[in-house]
Amino acid sequence: MIIAGESSGELYGSLLAAELKRRRPDLKITGVGGKKMQAAGVDLIDGIVGSIGVFEALAHLISLKATFDKILNTFRNSNIDLLVLIDYPEFNLRIAERAKKLGIPIIYYVSPQIWAWRKKRIHNIGYLSDKIAVILPFEEKVYRNAGIDCRFVGHPVSEDISRLKGNVDISITEFQRDPERPVMALFPGSRRSELRRHLPLILNTVRLMKVRYPAFQYILPFAPDIERSEFFGILSAIEREGVTIAESKALEVLSISDMAVIASGTSTLQAALLGVPMVVFYKLFPLTYLLGRVLIKVKYISLVNLISEKEVVKELIQYDARPEKIVDELGKIYESENYKAEIKESLGKLSDIFMDKSPTMEVADMVEELLVEKNGL
Repeated sequence: MIIAGESSGELYGSLLAAELKRRRPDLKITGVGGKKMQAAGVDLIDGIVGSIGVFEALAHLISLKATFDKILNTFRNSNIDLLVLIDYPEFNLRIAERAKKLGIPIIYYVSPQIWAWRKKRIHNIGYLSDKIAVILPFEEKVYRNAGIDCRFVGHPVSEDISRLKGNVDISITEFQRDPERPVMALFPGSRRSELRRHLPLILNTVRLMKVRYPAFQYILPFAPDIERSEFFGILSAIEREGVTIAESKALEVLSISDMAVIASGTSTLQAALLGVPMVVFYKLFPLTYLLGRVLIKVKYISLVNLISEKEVVKELIQYDARPEKIVDELGKIYESENYKAEIKESLGKLSDIFMDKSPTMEVADMVEELLVEKNGL
């Protein structure tokens, strides 16, 4: 069973499922995920119900409880030989506790961010997990300093990017773009709560950019597991400003973009590995933000800056996430070749950390090792 609670984890789950099916065509994989996992051969018992923040999660309690119960029912009625948990700690650690009691071996893939907050969870994660695969280079040291074995496998987005670079023939007309004009990628996030807060900001940023820098054209990849009809009004307003809305295809959009405006998350690393200068922003429910200021002890929030241990790209968070500030930074990148070159040089150094890793292959190896070790399969 593979459990992923949101879009990025679902991508990693789909890559892992496809590799396991390639190695063992008769392997039965069930799980929680989305369309990508289903296409990779996973029999879904429920869909993604991801949320972020304490207060946002409260609104999803009923659906979360229903998903939890479906998983436990599958534990009782099916022979689950191995459980792979991908990120989503508030939900997955509770599932892990139940699986542990039933003797189901556990691989935790994409460790919870114990380096940012609630660091004492590391010991519970180590107790519950038979194997831990981390995707950020500094996480391995954090676990080993706590006496817990884990493996830095690299980040799965690097594999998608390697595949993309091997097939770079992306049609100019696919995204209705003019090859003579610069392209701006717009990434509002993939969760409903993020889209509610970020799409209006994206709309107003585009309106201001059109006044200051009219040459730009815009593409917004929309989250694959959310129906566009849920955000029909705001998406229609964005389209009226000339923005092309693409159905997913995040990497393809980034590969033809000159710059990007990105909600903090996995997409920042995707852009970094493709060498795309960016402005990172994020807005939270106000009470979640205030709570986070107290609990979370990190200097940066974007993966680019966290891994680089310095400010490579500008972060505009909460009250700083305003169209004026976003456009000011975009203008600085656009107008200064030296500034842009500094950013791209730092992004290149970050890319070197990941591009020789094969995380899906390594985690698939861990799955096979554990199936043999625990079940003799």
